[in-house]
Amino acid sequence: MITNENLDGVPGWIGGFEQSDPAFAYPDPNLTSLPMLGNMDNIDLLERQQPVKWPEFSWETERGQPDPKRCFQMFAPYISRLGYTDEGRIYSIICPQQGVCYPNVGCMNVEVSVTGQRGWVDETTKTLAADMTVEGKIWFSPSALQDLKVKFLWDLFKNTGLPFPADKANAIIVTTHHNQNPLQPIFPVRTGQTTLFKSPDFAIHDEAWAVGNIEVEIGPIKKTGNTLVDDFNQLIMDVFNLASGNMLQPGNLLSWNVWFTEPELVDKEEWRTHAERWRDSIDEDHGSPCGDGTTARYFDGTPFNAAEELFEEKIKEIVAWIWKHL
Repeated sequence: MITNENLDGVPGWIGGFEQSDPAFAYPDPNLTSLPMLGNMDNIDLLERQQPVKWPEFSWETERGQPDPKRCFQMFAPYISRLGYTDEGRIYSIICPQQGVCYPNVGCMNVEVSVTGQRGWVDETTKTLAADMTVEGKIWFSPSALQDLKVKFLWDLFKNTGLPFPADKANAIIVTTHHNQNPLQPIFPVRTGQTTLFKSPDFAIHDEAWAVGNIEVEIGPIKKTGNTLVDDFNQLIMDVFNLASGNMLQPGNLLSWNVWFTEPELVDKEEWRTHAERWRDSIDEDHGSPCGDGTTARYFDGTPFNAAEELFEEKIKEIVAWIWKHL
């Protein structure tokens, strides 16, 4: 049970936005009277924030099997945040991103980009209700550890003039939607831990100030309209899912509990530049600015390990594809 009290030293909380519409109330908050707003359109209105120190993700590594082998992984601390006004209206949500660098190959980057949001926070009751739309973005970037041969391949790859996922601007876009409803891109963020499954002790943080939960179903990747690029993008997705245990496999349900620390005041300029600072750090092989997350583990704590030989074969397949086509 989370028992930490709000800090008296965080001034300015007014509240009241939750109570501005009876439909917003629990047990079933309805936020449809609010427009879905662009996530970076109202940064100047932000006054308060709740950082997510422990973003605990979970997914099935073998979906559809009698034993789907659920994995649990905490992404890097403070990688997400909830931004809102003194009255409690949410105007921006920073979502996760992380990168994994492979020596002599490059860095595989994944980002959950919020495309729209709406909702409220009540610091007095430590509750929240929000709706979001997001898309996953995956791209490769060069590593500082690359040898000359691989660096030549990457330069060739980037200089084709085609929208290959060699940077965030040309990232592979992974669509998402509400659980079991592909026609509904909006999905809820609600107070409390997920009730879809039991989390292991290592994924529970009773020292947190509050907790919320999110579930989103993974859809197909967006086509670029260029067959060459689309074929390559599918290879990248195959590698990513092999390495991550099918985290972004179409039809899989990606869930996460977001464990918050106590509210803070917002630095608006820092908020605007947050994503790029994290991205630059990962691209340069420095890791996450606030420390690394955990490895993916099963409920009993056993680490998930991708089949190394299959992964190496996929990497070779990508390199061979670049030589053949470029």
